Amino acid sequence: MWINIKIVFEENILTNSNMVTKEAAYKKISELVERFEEQYASYKNSDYNETLTRRDFIDPFFKALGWDMDNEQGYAEAFRDVIHEEKVISGGASEAPDYSFRIGGNKRLFFVEAKRPSVIIKDDIHPAYQVRRYGWNAKLSISIVTDFEEFAIYDCTKKPKHTDKASVARVKYLTFRDYLKEFDFLWNTFAKESVLKGSFDKFVQGSANKRGTATVDKEFLLSLDSWRTYLATSISRENKELDEDEINFVVQQTIDRIIFLRIAEDRNVEPYGNLKTAIQQGNFYQNLFNIFKEADEKYNSGLFDFKKDLISKNIKVDNKVIKTIITELYYPESPYEFSVLAVEILGSAYEQFLGKVIRITPAHHAKIEEKPEVRKAGGVYYTPQYIVEYIVKNTVGKLIEGKTPKEISKVKIVDPACGSGSFLIGAYQYLLDYHKNYYSNNGKPSKGKKEDTLTPEGHLTTAAKKRILLNNIYGVDIDVNAVEVTKLSLLLKCMEGETKASIAHQLSMFHERVLPTLENNIKSGNSLVSTDIYENILFEVDKKTKPFDWEKEFPEVFVERTEEPDPKEELKRIARQAKAHAEKALEYSTVLSEKLETVFEPQVNYGKTNKGGFDVVIGNPPYGFQISEDQQKYFEKRYKHQDYQKDFYLLFLERYEYLLKEKGILGVIISNTWLQSITLKKIRAYLLNNYEWDKILLLPKKVFNAIVDTHVLVFQKEKPRKDHSFLIEILRDNDINLSHALIQSEIAPNGDPINISIDKPTKDIYEKICRNAKKLFELATVYNGVKPFEKGKGNPPQTQKTMDEKPFVVKGKKPDKNWSALIRGSLINRYINLWNNDYWILYGHWLAAPRNPKIFQAEEKIMIRQTGDSLIATIIPGGFIGRDNLHIIIPSPGINIKFLLGVINSKLMDFVYTNINPEKGEALAQVKKKHVEILPIKEINTKVDKDVLLQSEIIKLVDQLLKLHEEKVNTKLQSEIEQIQRHIDFCEDQINIKVYELYNLTFDEIKIVKGNIS
Repeated sequence: MWINIKIVFEENILTNSNMVTKEAAYKKISELVERFEEQYASYKNSDYNETLTRRDFIDPFFKALGWDMDNEQGYAEAFRDVIHEEKVISGGASEAPDYSFRIGGNKRLFFVEAKRPSVIIKDDIHPAYQVRRYGWNAKLSISIVTDFEEFAIYDCTKKPKHTDKASVARVKYLTFRDYLKEFDFLWNTFAKESVLKGSFDKFVQGSANKRGTATVDKEFLLSLDSWRTYLATSISRENKELDEDEINFVVQQTIDRIIFLRIAEDRNVEPYGNLKTAIQQGNFYQNLFNIFKEADEKYNSGLFDFKKDLISKNIKVDNKVIKTIITELYYPESPYEFSVLAVEILGSAYEQFLGKVIRITPAHHAKIEEKPEVRKAGGVYYTPQYIVEYIVKNTVGKLIEGKTPKEISKVKIVDPACGSGSFLIGAYQYLLDYHKNYYSNNGKPSKGKKEDTLTPEGHLTTAAKKRILLNNIYGVDIDVNAVEVTKLSLLLKCMEGETKASIAHQLSMFHERVLPTLENNIKSGNSLVSTDIYENILFEVDKKTKPFDWEKEFPEVFVERTEEPDPKEELKRIARQAKAHAEKALEYSTVLSEKLETVFEPQVNYGKTNKGGFDVVIGNPPYGFQISEDQQKYFEKRYKHQDYQKDFYLLFLERYEYLLKEKGILGVIISNTWLQSITLKKIRAYLLNNYEWDKILLLPKKVFNAIVDTHVLVFQKEKPRKDHSFLIEILRDNDINLSHALIQSEIAPNGDPINISIDKPTKDIYEKICRNAKKLFELATVYNGVKPFEKGKGNPPQTQKTMDEKPFVVKGKKPDKNWSALIRGSLINRYINLWNNDYWILYGHWLAAPRNPKIFQAEEKIMIRQTGDSLIATIIPGGFIGRDNLHIIIPSPGINIKFLLGVINSKLMDFVYTNINPEKGEALAQVKKKHVEILPIKEINTKVDKDVLLQSEIIKLVDQLLKLHEEKVNTKLQSEIEQIQRHIDFCEDQINIKVYELYNLTFDEIKIVKGNIS
């Protein structure tokens, strides 16, 4: 998902004092067009080369649009607007996307591939394939090919094929003669000023990212699965002494090593084609293994540690298998450009890869299957990058804001269910960027300042990157392969920017290998189960349980740490943090007013001894997995804030308190059921009373394309202060926006369900409505409908045959007089019953959950649809049986049923329902009986003329609506249907007005109600 640039880079973008005006840009591009037209023939000559085209036309073109093409601002290479000729190796020759346009120093927007004017861009396949390949691998939405004469924009979300015509995936094509009449488009889309304002995003959203595109991470997953299957089959057949676990291990290690070295080649760290030397003669696998051993001398990463890996050295693999895998990693067979393929993108593929396991058939063929726990959970869901960045920024970013590298070196960050390492990669990248900015003065080093932490190009040195990685980043996962992938991802991130020269320099000058070993930072184990499990026999402890003692595994984290800041540095820190807090205060002042000082109070107590633990816990804990009965026994003994319906993510929510030091920060994306489910009171009360809530980000869209709805929590481990406010933010239309603030102490501390989407003005109106009304159950009786079928229920108990044949419900003609009309939820709309003599039920004790027949014999009752997330009701006459997806309301004597129906179907009651049901708008939302029973209904005071008059008018309008809906159903002429609908809309509007008046809402309150509903 593309998140608006103004959000992602809100802290990195400053106004460019050299930014050009639109008028000046038009004038400059006019001059370029005129010059090209005047000397068109000479520029079309093949002697006029690409370099001249770039210098004479393409550079000035983009400079006119406000881009610092020549780095006139003097930024270090790592901070430039435009990188020229990023190195990409393809087919053994050095090629590159000629320009990489960026914002914030390290965020690519699009590539531009330059050609000389003699190239026919409109029809030539090669340049189109070339730029699409670069953009697809970098997971950019669009990129451009231009020779100034022609300007072609390509959708890079579609997988490129070398046989594609030049027109494939092209979203816009211009010639230089179109530039002036299309100038508004060029300026609004590609001018730097416009990019910063978000218009580039809008173009991207409208032009790319279509459904069904083969993204590079999905394609890479297919390749990984193919290589794994092929390799595992060969190893199983040739090495019959290995069991499944050993085969899974050696296959994973071999693929990881190959991928690492292949990426190193494309990044100019290893000689291009080095892996190909292994498939020229002899035993290809042994040749490959020798390359692995040489790599250990350079990298020391643990990835090539053959003291711990005792399997890989002696295995046998078919030459054909090794040759196929290696060949498919090189152009032209390979669509991948590893020089621009981000580590984060690889992680997305690997996350899915880790959800699968190799099974060996009796015939020694390999089958790739989803792990049982993954299959039960409905698959693996990789956390989108924008969520990772949001969590990292609001946890790691908040904690290190204004600190020096020396202070940051003591910060410990962990993901206790790290998977492929996406959160740890995000945290590591944030730390690298922060340090790079700190040392370089945001890309402009101070004159005369000597720092050994930066290279001449403005990148962090290898030593600095290694130091940050080892000091700050920790991870645990129960899956040993996940741990290896996390290490691989972190090492690839650490290796970014390295060259053959830099590695050789370290080896020769310092006798130091380029990468650190991560054995002490990233470990495999069960984050929820300690070795105390061995003390009891509650359940059998097998090798899959993997008990893990955090304090023994990370003693440097769980010792008590004393902070003793330098007095001068402390003063500087306070000044920096005060400035940062002032900026935050300005940003949120209109929302939080006097509460700001509690939200943005400094988070670290310097000069005090803090208990051990991690400073930051981040991640996406597993949820949806079923917990075995034996495991439940252990968790019931060790975890005290769980209700009977356990889920792994709920256990993690309790475990985090142990992992965090005092005032440590938690940032996770989890299922939102903990806030809403009536069965999860313990965990809700625990979190409310033991953490100070900082932010909750609401995610209305299914970010994992799954049934589960999620949100992001940013909490701090400390007892909440009485007046503490926290922020509710919301993702809407690809922007993250502040919604409102809430005071934590105003939330019921007993664990009742919490609806955080309600701001204070909305809550005040809701409470006013409730104060002036009675709950529905005081004025009527609410019943559930009839459940016809459930195995084991009914008299006699229903069997599987009963479930399959469903003999007590029929559709069509009524079988005989013993059958009754059956109403289902889908047949109920507002003010209309769509039953059409076609659903019948044989009522009796044989049903799974029959109700008292008197309920259905009542002359009139209201039925409300259960499925859906709003109130939909109508009046049903006596004799109809309501199914269990309906709620049945029978008013008490003296309560007018039509008045009650009008109020229930009104917009005001929809507003009320939004406030009492936190699940409204969520997946599989239902109108529950307990919510219907507490609807606040205004009781009519017969001594108050206004109440009596309003009730009478509402009853008349409901009478009209019942007749109008019946008339509409029986009308066939479309023009008449439209006229009836206008009358229906008028009547409903009038009911809404009268209900607002009945509940004494003011004009301003009505505006809030309407806005809340929409």
